[in-house]
Amino acid sequence: MAVIWRNFSSFIRSSISYSTGVSIAESSGRTVGVTELQTMVKSVIPPLTNDLHKGQAGRIGIIGGCQEYTGAPYFSAITALKVGADLAHVFCTKEAAPVIKSYSPELIVHPILDHVNALAEFEKWLPRLHTLVVGPGLGRDTEVLKTVSSVIQNCKARGIPLVIDADGLFLITESPELVVSYTNTVLTPNVVEFQRLFDKMIGERPGQNQDLAANTKLLAQCMGNLTILQKGSEDIISDGNTVIMCSTDGCPRRCGGQGDLLSGSTGVFYNWAVKKSADGTAILGPGVLAGYMACRLIRECSRRAFTSNGRSMVASDLIPHIHQSFDDIFV
Repeated sequence: MAVIWRNFSSFIRSSISYSTGVSIAESSGRTVGVTELQTMVKSVIPPLTNDLHKGQAGRIGIIGGCQEYTGAPYFSAITALKVGADLAHVFCTKEAAPVIKSYSPELIVHPILDHVNALAEFEKWLPRLHTLVVGPGLGRDTEVLKTVSSVIQNCKARGIPLVIDADGLFLITESPELVVSYTNTVLTPNVVEFQRLFDKMIGERPGQNQDLAANTKLLAQCMGNLTILQKGSEDIISDGNTVIMCSTDGCPRRCGGQGDLLSGSTGVFYNWAVKKSADGTAILGPGVLAGYMACRLIRECSRRAFTSNGRSMVASDLIPHIHQSFDDIFV
């Protein structure tokens, strides 16, 4: 399988073209300007009306949380709620559940990830979810990863959009066939995770002087046009057809947890963007739109948190800024 991917990637590398310059996005040969992009972004956000019922704005699942890592799934889930989801479910191991529950009464916590009947338990909940975020605080326990692999397959069968981050990306790098060509997927690698996945799929590490945008687009194509959100000093989002660069001011602080906020917000925006794409008016793919919106929001939250806290900033300092940042950017 790896040989096939590498041969396919050689064809793509020879035919790929990407123009940087002042363009915000390139989609099917046309440039999307700032004003048009902002209009598309705002159209994704569902209006708040008095006739809504609980769950319509999003039921988001988070798979992650083990003995060592309990903060990551909390950050992802609470961000999903703060961005606008109605319900956030955390599927974690038994040991992690009491700790995560203690962080917030807003979260619905399921201690089933290491349960002997985990897959049967998941089947009760998957039909209720709009998006599943896989990876925050997941850990690398072999049996847990086997369970998560089966859950991913079940999500694909149901058409549930996936956002995969952190140790979820470790799983995908080991077994990329789990998501290859499942276009309802957003992967959110940092620089190191991107390099490992690129090496797995292309057969070589990306060069330091290579075009990061072109490499992101190439990897997305090699994985069957799912969406790659490569995090870095400049976030790059591509589904193999479109490339968006998000380089608005963030902060120089690299404390743990900021990526978990990004994955949780991506889960919410992805649900909204998928629903919007059903009306046929969206120029950009839902994964690309969701990734851009999440990057834009979390960068602004981190900028404001750093302005207030400087070197002392931690991930939880971003959460109080979600509301105002969201309003200032999207409303």
